[in-house]
Amino acid sequence: MSKLYRLLFALVLNFLLISPYALFANPQDSVEQVKQEGHHVAYFLTSKLRGERLFKGLTRVPTSTKACISCHNVEYIDTFNWNPSARDIAGTFADKPISDYRKVLLNPLGKKMSESHVDYTFTDEELEYIKTYLGEIKENSSYTRKPNINSIIIFLFLGALITLSLIDLFFTKKIKYKFIPILIFMLSFAYQIQMLTEGAMALGRKQNYAPDQPIKFSHKTHATNNKIDCRYCHTMVDDSKSAGIPHVSLCLNCHMIVREGTNSGKFEINKIHVAIENNTPIKWIRIHQLPDHVFFSHAQHVNVGKRECKECHGTIEEMNVVRQVNDLSMGWCLDCHDKTAVAFQTNGYYSSGFKKLHEDLATGVIDTVRVKDIGGRECARCHY
Repeated sequence: MSKLYRLLFALVLNFLLISPYALFANPQDSVEQVKQEGHHVAYFLTSKLRGERLFKGLTRVPTSTKACISCHNVEYIDTFNWNPSARDIAGTFADKPISDYRKVLLNPLGKKMSESHVDYTFTDEELEYIKTYLGEIKENSSYTRKPNINSIIIFLFLGALITLSLIDLFFTKKIKYKFIPILIFMLSFAYQIQMLTEGAMALGRKQNYAPDQPIKFSHKTHATNNKIDCRYCHTMVDDSKSAGIPHVSLCLNCHMIVREGTNSGKFEINKIHVAIENNTPIKWIRIHQLPDHVFFSHAQHVNVGKRECKECHGTIEEMNVVRQVNDLSMGWCLDCHDKTAVAFQTNGYYSSGFKKLHEDLATGVIDTVRVKDIGGRECARCHY
């Protein structure tokens, strides 16, 4: 009976792998050519499956070494991972020969990888399987964040309550006390309106936005641990509208010598050298971005206004992954202009052009000048 099952399984497998090619093959192709194509597909599927099992540590024989997936995530994760993702590895080594795979995996030069890959003993055949699996990840995987559907579910649930309350109020009339469906209708409808209002106001705003960057750059490592001043990289913050993103050549001032990160190893830093060698820019993803109809100048706020970076951007020096802390809405800006006092008498920028305010300060009419007093609420200052 077991032989019969194996025969049936072989026939089904042969049909699934070869029949599609037989259906769409060129009529001039020989039977042997069609079968050969089927064997290529079978080999690819088998290699991918074996590579996936090796990558995830799903082996028949128990082993003490850590599986690849324990360090290199396959799907998107919310927690920060210093190690490169499986897709990142696939993009780097997709076109490399097995010899390069072996060199990196089994004979690493970096300290972090040497500690992580100790006792790894993959054969060339197994490395070929892993490479096939990673190639499939590169082509088909998606690392996008999953949408939060909680608000949609709540909104639909409230809609259902509104519908049921109206049906009972005008048709079924099962509820004895009429104020109950009326109250349900009013509360549900009011909450829906609030949700729609908040959603409309949030359009175009990106509070808590923290995208994955092409290089895992940690401000905590650079600004806090290594005491690098913000202006060393953001050189235009005092004199320009934008703080500026440093050119990759600036990174080389340190990373010509520093070739391995304490947490990330060599993989991330090597991206800098690859960009220089190939003369390709690093495509950083902008996080803090105002609408096109809004004018904002870092020079006005940082140089003249003496504002600290953290007042708008939060404690970036403590972030491994930069996120947008504030919503950067007009209301948030105006609230800051209403509360923020100006160093009016000590800042030379305000020494001329504000005669009335200087007189009011001198005579005691006012004791503080705030941003709103020098045009911080004038529409034309930001919209023109």
